[in-house]
Amino acid sequence: MHAAALFHPTSLPYLWLIPALPFLGALINGTVGLKLMRRFGPKVNHTIAILLPTISFVLSVLAFAKLLTLEPEARAIRQSLFPFLHVGFMDADMAFWVDPLSATMLLIITFIGTLIHVYSVGYMAGDDGYWRFFAYLNLFMGSMLMLVLGDNFLVMFIGWEGVGLCSYLLIAFWYKEKANAVAGMKAFVVNRVGDFGFVLGLALLFWGLQGSYSGTLGLSDGYRAGLYAAEPITRWENAELGRQAVVGFVEPRQVPPTSLRFDLVKSRVEAEHEAWAERSPAAKTFMGIPLIVLVCLLFFVGATGKSAQIPLYVWLPDAMAGPTPVSALIHAATMVTAGVYMVARLGFLFALSPTAMTVVALTGVITALFAASIGLFQHDIKKVLAYSTVSQLGYMFVGVGVGAYWAGIYHLLNHAVFKACLFLGSGSVILGCHHEQDMRKMGGLKKYMPVTRWTYWMACVAITTAPLFFLSNGFFSKDEILWKAFDAQHLLVPGWVVWLIGFIGAAFTSFYMWRSYYMTFTGLYRGGAAHGHDAHAQDAHAHDAHADHKAHDDHHAAAGHATTPHESPRSMTFVLATLAALIIVTIGLGFWPLLGIVPLFEHWLAPVVGEATESLTWMSAAHGVFLGLQAHTWEMLLAAGSVLLALGSFFVARALYKDAQSPIPARLMASTHPVVRFTHRLIYNKYFVDEAYDFLFVRRARALAGLFFAIDQKVIDGVVNLLALCGRLVSTLDGAIDALVVDGVVNGVANGFAGMGRRVRLAQTGQIQTYLAGAIVGVLVLVLINYFLFL
Repeated sequence: MHAAALFHPTSLPYLWLIPALPFLGALINGTVGLKLMRRFGPKVNHTIAILLPTISFVLSVLAFAKLLTLEPEARAIRQSLFPFLHVGFMDADMAFWVDPLSATMLLIITFIGTLIHVYSVGYMAGDDGYWRFFAYLNLFMGSMLMLVLGDNFLVMFIGWEGVGLCSYLLIAFWYKEKANAVAGMKAFVVNRVGDFGFVLGLALLFWGLQGSYSGTLGLSDGYRAGLYAAEPITRWENAELGRQAVVGFVEPRQVPPTSLRFDLVKSRVEAEHEAWAERSPAAKTFMGIPLIVLVCLLFFVGATGKSAQIPLYVWLPDAMAGPTPVSALIHAATMVTAGVYMVARLGFLFALSPTAMTVVALTGVITALFAASIGLFQHDIKKVLAYSTVSQLGYMFVGVGVGAYWAGIYHLLNHAVFKACLFLGSGSVILGCHHEQDMRKMGGLKKYMPVTRWTYWMACVAITTAPLFFLSNGFFSKDEILWKAFDAQHLLVPGWVVWLIGFIGAAFTSFYMWRSYYMTFTGLYRGGAAHGHDAHAQDAHAHDAHADHKAHDDHHAAAGHATTPHESPRSMTFVLATLAALIIVTIGLGFWPLLGIVPLFEHWLAPVVGEATESLTWMSAAHGVFLGLQAHTWEMLLAAGSVLLALGSFFVARALYKDAQSPIPARLMASTHPVVRFTHRLIYNKYFVDEAYDFLFVRRARALAGLFFAIDQKVIDGVVNLLALCGRLVSTLDGAIDALVVDGVVNGVANGFAGMGRRVRLAQTGQIQTYLAGAIVGVLVLVLINYFLFL
């Protein structure tokens, strides 16, 4: 991004309303929603919850339109509300920033998020927690908007933690069933692991930017804060920051290098990209590891948690315990895209480290293949889509990992559309089949649910490329990612390795998605009266324990359709049709590379990610010819190969599962061949990763907790109780000494004088003669004493 865009952003007074309005909806429904529902009915709850995000969408469109009126190098809007954290060299305001990248995320979140709110009106009708559900949805949306709008790391982290909290609340929405509560807790704990990496990365980045550091971490060398040798980046920065003289800076012109603002950090990195030397963070090390590598890897640990990549992906499939609109919101428009957005936002840092970019790309492509293979044998329709999400996120990370940031974000955009359509389509299927999620108990639904069928089919085309690649927005983004991976020369592994793994994963994607379509919509309906209470019942929301969709169930039972599938309400099918149409619209952003033209979306994101991308080495740019063929020819050949591969997987899935006619799947399931049985058992049980984590971490953590509890009970409490006993013994002895010795002496003297007094008192008889005789005897005694003493 050019200096003009960084340091002279346009100001808009209403940016703060975009996240504030969903937060307001969450506040209203969260505090008085139950009272409103009891007095006015549930309509008031969803009206509030839908209206406020809709206004946020309108404001996002206005911000987007404002960006379009600006020159490409000046497309940035900033609004600072108030100083948030200004301590020493650290400065972070509660401020919002909109550029082409964040504007794209705003439109995704507000538009698709609002559609999911509308869909939820029909899906959640009759639920006892209706008001609470919409409060959580608004809170989730507001947190994600805070994340993408933040102009600095601190505001981003507030949103980052907010979406983590909301995922816990929504996944465990039906918390009365233990499995749902456990799934929510699992998501929360796993994400805390990733967030710890994010915090460490931020701390190290702050340390690295704050000044120069030489020597070891010992006290003898110390940390010389403020000795930063760089000149101001621009006159504006010099005027705004340099004049704020800070103790430790040898000249006012040398500005504090520790701003947490993305634009200031990025400008410093880009301005000094070639000149960074001994005093730059790029040259620093921490415990022997180059600082920039460690910072990027720690940030990526945070991304693996939020965006469910190996090894922190295990929470996302279990997130299916929440209501289906929650699954769509998490998987399509909000939480899981946070990690991809963060890496793209920090692309200027990752571009400095081939090691970090290689780790991101390899992790993404391995996750893509790993998750896709698990999806091959799942029977729960939502689990298939969950592992599909993990896999597609892997492709996004391949994009940002190889430096094709625009392609990674374009796939994020396309995925948000078609995956929302798929998840909401699965929710429509589940509702139409009376809460059944096992695809083996579906079939023939195209007859009963035509709108759901066609929108699901369109979304399958979008994600798989088959059978009509020109209607697939996912084809244009995924294949651009794979081509850039093949084309990359700056990774520590050959680019074709990343491409090959992703290429195989794409074949799996096509197979499991069309398998889900044919098992669900073709053939004869295989359901019965008892739905959702078999071995998979724990994934079916346990509706018998809740009032979920009671109004729908009562309506259809009264109509005599208790066991017959039915199309969903119009509030749901309208959303599905809108998303299916949006698949076609988004194709226009990225099909241009096949024509040898730079895509519109790449042009759009160039001011944000262009310089980082241009700093990388690409085969096509460096050589132009590879194995005798032009780069564009290679791109076309690889794209054609992807289409053929997807078509092959499509025809295999169609032959095996269309109308449930083929005996091959049942024959394979009944096979006793050890290789077949082992392979199926291994993949169906998700490679036993959850069991391994349970054994290595959960049980060990519980054992450690038990050990600490025993130490607390037996050792610490024992020592404390022993000291208390000793205290009681000492106090008892002290009390005895006080009572027997001290009090005994005092009481003895008192008793002696009292006894003496009683005896002396006997001499007082009251008779004058006795007193006179006593006086005479006394006088005589004194005379005799005096006589003998002084004789």
